[in-house]
Amino acid sequence: MGNERGERTLFFLGLTASLLGLALIYSATHYDEALHSLVWKQAAALGVGVVLCLLLWQIHLRELVERAWWLLAVGNLGLLLLLIPFGNEDGTGNKSWIALPGGHFNLQPAEFGKLLFLLLLALQLTRLGEAGGLNRPRSVLALLAHVGGLCGLLYFVSGDLGMAAIYLGLYFGMLWGAGVHPLWLGGEVAVGVGGLVLLWPRLPEYIRLRVQVVLDHDLDPLGKGFQQGRSLLALGSGKLTGQGYLQGIQTQSTSPAALPARHTDFLFAAAGEELGLVGCLLILGLLSAIVFRCIWLAKISRDPFFTAVASGTAAMFATQTILNVAMCLYAAPVVGVTLPFFSYGGSSLVASFGAVGVLGALKRR
Repeated sequence: MGNERGERTLFFLGLTASLLGLALIYSATHYDEALHSLVWKQAAALGVGVVLCLLLWQIHLRELVERAWWLLAVGNLGLLLLLIPFGNEDGTGNKSWIALPGGHFNLQPAEFGKLLFLLLLALQLTRLGEAGGLNRPRSVLALLAHVGGLCGLLYFVSGDLGMAAIYLGLYFGMLWGAGVHPLWLGGEVAVGVGGLVLLWPRLPEYIRLRVQVVLDHDLDPLGKGFQQGRSLLALGSGKLTGQGYLQGIQTQSTSPAALPARHTDFLFAAAGEELGLVGCLLILGLLSAIVFRCIWLAKISRDPFFTAVASGTAAMFATQTILNVAMCLYAAPVVGVTLPFFSYGGSSLVASFGAVGVLGALKRR
């Protein structure tokens, strides 16, 4: 797997997606002068992400993880625990954000926690595999305790079910790639669904309603179903080639009845309105290429650690993409998941390039 160039293919795919994302964010914020600075903030985050990626390529990351894994664990817990005193909702309903000094930028710790979790879980899978196999009850329980404890802490400190879903998608992708038997994976899914059923009455009402409106679109069309109703209207009105860049009726509307969160959660819907089915397929094509590149890297590797990281990265990007697009299609509840590389969100963009950097660092060696 030695390659002094790092992982240029994945890097340029991510860069292309991010530049297209900047153009879409510019259009989605064009209607409101107060939002014009968001494009420059996203561009700054893109610069930080690119620099982070290239810096990671220079690091002997595998040695660092093996020698200082406990620092990564402490760092991950510390990032999440910062949300208890410093977290704020930022209008999303989730206490997921920390306002940085100056008030111009927010940080989402769980985005960077994904990378630490990715590396720690890869190391755990590798060591359990070397110690006697992954398909033993002891190994499966150890892995389940890792993800269960982390997702439980994440929900406790932030209430962010969307991020918890991404962590779980990453987890199952890594276990599948590492060779954990499908029966074990199916058993874990069954346990998770059973736990969700038991917890359902105790979940906040707004979360339960978000799920219910997906099953019954007529339940609360002007409340919890409003965002997704507007999203479907935007996607449908775009037809094959869209209404034109900077010409979307909802995307460029100042009305409070127009498409909400059009530069973040529903950027895909804004793209569908202005660029049509062709634009949506271009977006999905780029993201699919990123995911399949990660899968291909996992497949050709003979190193279990690298295979686990590549599988996890593929699963992470795939989970985010599926959840975000499903939200826009009114097929999943609104859980605040960004479209990777495209949606506005500096923490998400930097973390995405960080994942590319991690893969490049491991591939070089």
